Amino acid sequence: MIREAIILAGGLGTRLRSAVPDLPKCMAPVAGKPFIAYVTDYFSRQGIQKFIFALGYKSEHFEGFLQSELPATGYEISVEKEPLGTGGAIRLACSLAKEKTVLVLNGDTFFGIQVDELSAFHREKQADCTLCLRPMENFDRFGVVEVDEDQRVRSFREKQFYKSGLINGGVYALDRARFLQEPLPEKFSFESGWLEKVYTSRRLFGLVQDNYFIDIGIPEDYERVQREAGELKTLHN
Repeated sequence: MIREAIILAGGLGTRLRSAVPDLPKCMAPVAGKPFIAYVTDYFSRQGIQKFIFALGYKSEHFEGFLQSELPATGYEISVEKEPLGTGGAIRLACSLAKEKTVLVLNGDTFFGIQVDELSAFHREKQADCTLCLRPMENFDRFGVVEVDEDQRVRSFREKQFYKSGLINGGVYALDRARFLQEPLPEKFSFESGWLEKVYTSRRLFGLVQDNYFIDIGIPEDYERVQREAGELKTLHN
């Protein structure tokens, strides 16, 4: 069972600046509490015992939240001195993890995956990385991930309009030791700089979970999550 999670929470959030000008986007309020609180509440109930927060932009805004919402033994902080990209941030945070497999989450996305199912799938496939995929219809904000009959990733397709497809939900089970051994630069994108480059030579698999999903990276979806706060509360209670 996966017990540790890295939460990527260091992004600049430029697209959400008009709606939330003074906060990191994952700290944006939703029904009176930071969006990221719904993420930590849900995954705590899914069995995650330790969160490693990969911080950068306005990291000081997290201090009060962490001290009030999580036990002192339930989190660590990994702070980038300069932007490292998602890949560099994950690798830096991996150095603080202890378990063989770590869950990787985006702090501005809620995807209600079942961690026990992901853990079993990842172990069965002996995967280097398992991507949580979500079916979606009529979209253009996300690229598409294609898998074969064994659910192994066979291609990544760029962002454009799709009538239907599987999107990368931004939740991963990652073999920490193998990832740390990869010959990677200090700064890189986890998605385009690693996943999309190594899927033919590493064991990358996709697990489809058709559960609640929202990414608050743009004002329209931040407004939508305000309307759907009741559903989020139901999921994390």
